[in-house]
Amino acid sequence: MTVLVCVGSSCHLKGSYEIIELFKARLAKEKLEDKVVLKGTFCLGKCGIAGVSIQVDDEIITGVTPKNFDDVFEKYVLSRVEG
Repeated sequence: MTVLVCVGSSCHLKGSYEIIELFKARLAKEKLEDKVVLKGTFCLGKCGIAGVSIQVDDEIITGVTPKNFDDVFEKYVLSRVEG
């Protein structure tokens, strides 16, 4: 599985580097570093939406914030890796 976190101008201002750090910590906690590739990417084309945009495999998820990060991680990453 590949997770891309947008680090383009808009998402950078919305906290993309904090989201990357949350991903790193959660992947380590769940011991998923060997199953999930985490990368930064430039614009995913969803700049007008609040929060950071990420892409999990071929699906773009918008509106990721520290507040909803755990829910996003469990729905789009953890469930797919375990499932």
